[in-house]
Amino acid sequence: MTTPEAEQGGGGAGEERVTPEGDAARAEGGEDRPEGGAAHTEGEAARPEARLERAVRAAEQALIEYEIAVETFRVEIENFSRLHEQKLGPLYGRLEELDARILEARAARSGDPEDRRRAEEARARLAPIPGVEELLHGWMDDSGLFPEAVAMLTDQPVRPPQRVRPSEEARKLYRELARKAHPDLAQEEKERERREEFITRVNAAYARGDEAELRELAEEWAKGPELKRGPSRAEELYARLEWLAQRKELLALLAKELEESAIGHMLQLAPDDPDGLLDEIGQQLLTQVTERERELAALLAEG
Repeated sequence: MTTPEAEQGGGGAGEERVTPEGDAARAEGGEDRPEGGAAHTEGEAARPEARLERAVRAAEQALIEYEIAVETFRVEIENFSRLHEQKLGPLYGRLEELDARILEARAARSGDPEDRRRAEEARARLAPIPGVEELLHGWMDDSGLFPEAVAMLTDQPVRPPQRVRPSEEARKLYRELARKAHPDLAQEEKERERREEFITRVNAAYARGDEAELRELAEEWAKGPELKRGPSRAEELYARLEWLAQRKELLALLAKELEESAIGHMLQLAPDDPDGLLDEIGQQLLTQVTERERELAALLAEG
């Protein structure tokens, strides 16, 4: 697991590390030099917009790298959240049921109105929620509840979900496609729409960890039309830089929300072994369940 900041700072083994500073340095140094070895032709160097154009290219690449990092982190959080719910959800449910029964047993023994109120509130939290059919969307079809949902609702062992963690090759393919086909590189609305539709498919394949589909998409893009970028006016370039800066701010806010979410915080506690963290939490919950069961049994025996 990598946070957007860590992802933006480097790639996998054998992959060139990419940072906004590195992009800017390469753009400033003229990475795409002509065969003659000169960084720029005299005509290009004479244009007042040349330096600004290089800055825009560097900012575009830096933004794309950051978007890749944020999207990767979002996929990791989404997958971990699904696994967390299916693996630990039944244990949390069992604890809530035991807590309600313990409060009810105490209220029955004491007859105290305050104890009864607490017991009623605990039981109410476990009551079915109106519109539950909508909440179960994705858990049932025309033939009824899926086996995973039945298992969760009846405290039976839940079949572990398929773990989706994009491979290093999938991550490499995704990064290459995002760099080449990102909508922010478009200068015309029609081209932007084409890129947005394509990147939506790329994101979906990446979220599934589908390496084969990412390869097919890479081949498809390679066969498609390439947009010829012409020189831009200084006013347009300044506006472009301002838009890129605003977009980066929005992404930074999204990254912060992801990192500060409950699941994001949990992932950062065990970045190298999130599954082990779930197992550890599961053992703690099992211990709590055992303690609650003993407490309830003692209350019932006394009553």
